[in-house]
Amino acid sequence: MGSTVLSLRIDGELLDRLRQHAARRGMSVQDYVVRTLVRDDFDERFTAAVEETEKFYGDFEEEPDPDGGVRHSLTPPVT
Repeated sequence: MGSTVLSLRIDGELLDRLRQHAARRGMSVQDYVVRTLVRDDFDERFTAAVEETEKFYGDFEEEPDPDGGVRHSLTPPVT
């Protein structure tokens, strides 16, 4: 996988906050921003996959488990 340059113009205060967050994790600002974007992209793709699954199988329901916990199940759509 190759890389491409992305140039951003951001507020000085935001850059300072990004530097602080990155420093706490021992990262460069560039690595911190890329990691944050990748995580956000994963979250969006995961949410979309869950929504597609719910469309396919129906609504997600929680059912009491005989052991006292909660069992999760997908209810097939009513047609």
